[in-house]
Formats: sequence, structure tokens, C-alpha cells
Amino acid sequence: MTQVLPVILCGGSGTRLWPLSRSGFPKQFLVLSGDDSHESLFQQAIQRIHTIANPQYKLGNTLVVTNEDHRFLALEQIRELKNATQKIDISLLLEPTGRNTAPALTLAALFAQEQGSGLNNDPILVVTPADQTIKNNAAFTMALQQAINIASDGAIAILGITPTAPETGYGYIKTNGSEESGKALTVERFVEKPNVATAKKYLEEGGYFWNGGMFVLRASTWLAALQEFRPDILGATKKAWEARAQDTAGDAVFVRPSKDAFNSIPSESIDYAVIEKCPRSKFPIKMVELDAGWNDLGAWEAVWQVGKRDENNNVTTGDVITSNTKNCLIHSSGRLVSAVGVENLIIVETADAILVADRSNSQDVKNIVATLAGQRREEKNLHRKVSRPWGWYDSVDEGERFKVKRIQVKPGASLSLQMHQHRAEHWIVVKGTAEINNGDQIITLQENQSTYIPQGQTHRLANPGKEPLEIIEVQSGSYLGEDDIVRLEDTYGRS
Repeated sequence: MTQVLPVILCGGSGTRLWPLSRSGFPKQFLVLSGDDSHESLFQQAIQRIHTIANPQYKLGNTLVVTNEDHRFLALEQIRELKNATQKIDISLLLEPTGRNTAPALTLAALFAQEQGSGLNNDPILVVTPADQTIKNNAAFTMALQQAINIASDGAIAILGITPTAPETGYGYIKTNGSEESGKALTVERFVEKPNVATAKKYLEEGGYFWNGGMFVLRASTWLAALQEFRPDILGATKKAWEARAQDTAGDAVFVRPSKDAFNSIPSESIDYAVIEKCPRSKFPIKMVELDAGWNDLGAWEAVWQVGKRDENNNVTTGDVITSNTKNCLIHSSGRLVSAVGVENLIIVETADAILVADRSNSQDVKNIVATLAGQRREEKNLHRKVSRPWGWYDSVDEGERFKVKRIQVKPGASLSLQMHQHRAEHWIVVKGTAEINNGDQIITLQENQSTYIPQGQTHRLANPGKEPLEIIEVQSGSYLGEDDIVRLEDTYGRS
């Protein structure tokens, strides 16, 4: 029986969806689909790809390729799915740095071949990004199952999205025409993102489809094609793979390629490295049409398109009041946002940043992110409230030589045993029970009790209770950056 492995590519930072999406909490982990679901795009991708199960083949463990820094975000959202639905077996392949999608898929192919045995040592990989929405899951499942049948014969199958408008933000797939419905089409060539006039021409001619970045192929087919077209990427990725490390967190498997070797891999996409070179080569490539309400949510305009609109065509989230306002997307993360007499705007409020943009220019939000990066501003990377494997912290106030945080620790969780070179800390328990290592002392604090941790003192905060622990932390010192942490021991492998 043929083995099929789902592969979810969970990289990227979603810069055009700033300030909600940031490099420390990118768009795939956000709830953005505009329906009644409270699941993130990543969680939806996991559930959606598991619908391809079929008696004709064996569905193996899902492979998630993500950044090392996002491993606990991914793991927490996977655990939420397991608690809410069914058992999901997942291995996480952790990239130490982003090198685009071609090395990511190569890691998955190498992992898949090594995990297989006998007739199943060359599984079919079903590859999909983690940051897309699909309205018609049944149509998606049928398209992928058709693609699996194509890939079982050694060809590469790509899903082509039925175009609904002359979009300029997508690459296009040119096929050999419109054959009988349900039949695979031969891919003639790939074309770059066109201008409006060219996109209109594509729709008029027919036979053109959007490239949604979803592929189905055998592991050996990918590796052979990569050897043909980009042997430098294959060779460098193999070196990083051969020097990998592996560990576990609960029932999840973490696989880490060598950091030094991985950093030397050329950065390239699946499309540029291989797929666009396949037409008229020795690697046959077919396209299966997907007409399923697909959207990649690449910018705020796309979020408006998939959102629920009111009688004035506004899509609103959170505490929002409008008057004489039309065709807007308004997102409030906490504070009241009001809009009066405006049209066609994007307004996104977070605790530390507000975006106002014309909907027609939503792709240009990436320019703001580039400016923040140039100024080394923290708003590019992290929200004021930051998730951690043990819980979260919220930086509620900051001034010269002080910072105030609200910290929540999950039941049974603990922070690392650590010290700070440049700051002292005061901890006040406001909810729950805290077990604290403070130098040579181990103390237990209840609500309204506090302790002081001098600069340079080793310390650890833990929650021994069954309810969340909340404390207020007041930092004081000459430097209060998050990089002033020396970890001595850590449950989560960060020391």
C-alpha cells in the first residue's frame, strides 16, 4: 500500500499583515479566515489535509516544517487540536533560519525516505502552505486525491486555482487548454505576476490558473529533480540533515538540522528551484484544477474579501463602532476603534501599534515593516503580549531604567533557571501559587505576597498548582532587553 505523507510548510512572517502578524507571531498562527471558526490558519491546514485519507493508501504522520523560534507556537496549537478533536501524529522539522521553501521541502523528503521501509520508503508528499483558506473542503479533498493518483505514477502534480479576477499578486500556470472537467491538464509554462492588462488577457484566453503553491509528488521525484536543476541546494541540505539532532517534547518529535550547515544553503523557492523548470523536461508535470474558494490572505485586502461584511460592506472584528463608513476592514485587538465618514480603509489596532491604510495599497504594508527593521524597532518582531512555552507575558509599562510586566504561567509549567547581568526584579503574586528559586532559597508565595531578586542572582519561577499563576514583575536596571537572560537550565531545551 502506498504511503502518503502530509507536509505543511509553516514558515514566513506575513509582513503585509502587520501589525497583527509579526515575525515572532506570524499570520499562520492567527485566526483570520472570517468564518465562525476560532482556529488559526495553521490549525485549519492540519485538519484540512487530514481529510485526504483513503482506503487506497496509508496516511502517515504529518510533517510540519517551521522555524526553530516558532516551535512552541506550533506545538501549542497542535495540542489544542488534539484536545478538541482527534489524535494527530506530527513531527516538526525545525529550521534554524529561513532559507525559503526549496530547502524546507528537501528536509521533508529526506525525513520521509528515512522513516519509510520496504515498499513505503518512497512516500508521496502532499505539500501545502500553512497560511491559506479554503471554503469548499470537499472540493479540496477531491483535487488532492486526484493529484495523489497522478504522483503515484512518478509525475509531479500541482494544484491550479481557478481565477476569479485579473489578480496581479499571484503567479500563473499556463496549461494546454480547458480539457474535460476533472481531467488533469499538462503544464506548458509558469508566468510571473502580471500587470493588470496582462492578467485580463490571461482570463480572456483561458487555460491560465493561479499558482497556489500546493504540490503532490514522490519524495524521490523531488530529490531527483533538485539534483537535476539545483544540486547545490540538495548537497547543502543533505549536509545539514546528516548532522541533525532529534529530541521530543511530550509526544511531539523535534528534528533539528545542523545550524551551521543549514545557514550555508542557498535560499530559493520550490517554484524557482524546480517546478518552473519541469515543463518540457524529463520530469512530467500535470495540473489539477482547484475551484474551492481559495485565498492565501497575502494582504489585508484579502482578509477583507473573505470576511463577513455588514450592510455597509464593512468587515469588523473586536470593539468597533462605525458611522457613515463603507467598504472598510476594521480590527480592534483591545481598545474601542470608531470610524466616521470614511471608505475603503484598513484600520488595525493592537496594544502597541495602529495601522491605517487605503485598501488599494494594502500590499505596501511591507514597506512599513522594512522601515521598522531599518530602525531596529521591536514592533516589527514582537507584540506587547508575547507567547512562551510556559505561558505569556505582557509588557504593560516601560520608562527610563524600569519595565513592568504581567506574567501568566500555566499549571505545572516553569520558566528557565536563569540570571540577569543588568537588572533586578520584584515579583508580586496576584493570582495562584508561585514556587520560586531565589538563589539558595526555595520559597512558596500566595496572592499578595512578593519577593525581590537582586541583579546577578539565579532564579526560577514555577506554578505547582492546578490553576494559572499570575504575577506582576517590576524590572529595574541599566538595560532591560529580552536578550539579558542567561539560561542555566530549561525544560524546553533553550539553555
